[in-house]
Amino acid sequence: MAQNSKIEWTESTWNPITGCEKISEGCENCYAMRLAGRLKNMGNAKYKNGFNLTMHENCLNEPYSWKKPRRIFVNSMSDLFHKDVPFGYIQKIFTVMNENPQHIFQILTKRAERLSEISPLVEWSKNIWAGVTVENADYIERISHLKTTAARIKFISFEPLLGDVGKLDLTGIDWAIIGGESGPKARPMLQDWVISIKNQCEEQKILFYFKQWGGTNKKKAGRVLLGKTWDSVPEE
Repeated sequence: MAQNSKIEWTESTWNPITGCEKISEGCENCYAMRLAGRLKNMGNAKYKNGFNLTMHENCLNEPYSWKKPRRIFVNSMSDLFHKDVPFGYIQKIFTVMNENPQHIFQILTKRAERLSEISPLVEWSKNIWAGVTVENADYIERISHLKTTAARIKFISFEPLLGDVGKLDLTGIDWAIIGGESGPKARPMLQDWVISIKNQCEEQKILFYFKQWGGTNKKKAGRVLLGKTWDSVPEE
């Protein structure tokens, strides 16, 4: 069975790759690294290498057995476009996604340059969504790389949102997800930063999803913004 996900904007996760490396400020308190270490200590065979990059060929065919359509976060415990993931392995993952049109596959990366380089070399069936993480204004360029892809749905994850992102050109973008960092070392997110993105999304007619305030107790902080929840998701 697919692993049911507690991540609000998806339904399941699929991890034919695990492990990664920190490359930007948003990675500092990586939840996936913490989780991989915990799973290794529990004796989970899939995480015997901890958070070292590992390909799991035995997991490649999992989506074929999932008959109920669902939104699937691809490599929630890694990054598909990590420099050490062979292109041939990325092609295998795209083949699986292309051959399972009943599902929506959501790919999220911080390695936007490699995403842009590989995009013309793979087939983007309409059920494959592409997204990039932008944690503050220093990483706005990732959006430009995302726009070059052939993905039908393009989205930005402003999570963890660590600063004001400034003025955004969201031409060609379909969806924005905003969330504060959570966990024991969570850095604060200011409401002004969130409102700025929300207003720009409304002005440019981009779907807006507010995931969480985060903090050391994210459940207590909740996900209410301006008196309501914001749950827009692209039509499947």
